[in-house]
Amino acid sequence: QVQLVESGGGLVQAGGSLRLSCAATGRTVTRYTMAWFRQGPGKEREFVAFISGSGGSTDYADSVKRRFTISRDNAKNTLYLQMNSLKFEDTAVYSCAADRDGGLTYYNRNYEAYEYWGQGTQVTVSS
Repeated sequence: QVQLVESGGGLVQAGGSLRLSCAATGRTVTRYTMAWFRQGPGKEREFVAFISGSGGSTDYADSVKRRFTISRDNAKNTLYLQMNSLKFEDTAVYSCAADRDGGLTYYNRNYEAYEYWGQGTQVTVSS
């Protein structure tokens, strides 16, 4: 079993930055595709970004492209999301997820591709 714990959320002004972390325990997730999803108030859960096991391949939702960067440190079994130029509409609970099959297809934009989930961390952007 893999346990995922997010941290780094908080309150930030529009235009500011935050860095989220997701620490994995229980198993090494080097071969797992890892992703970030978010769910804003009154909204459905939506894909943010995913990254391959090696870190060599990434994919982003259009709404965060060129503002957010997903990365991972396999030595630390940790996933990151650097969020810059934050907007009010980025306000959401951000959750990390792990896909043990290491998929890298368009399907990995779907939450159903992921077996393991963290509890989420709140990001609030004030306008």
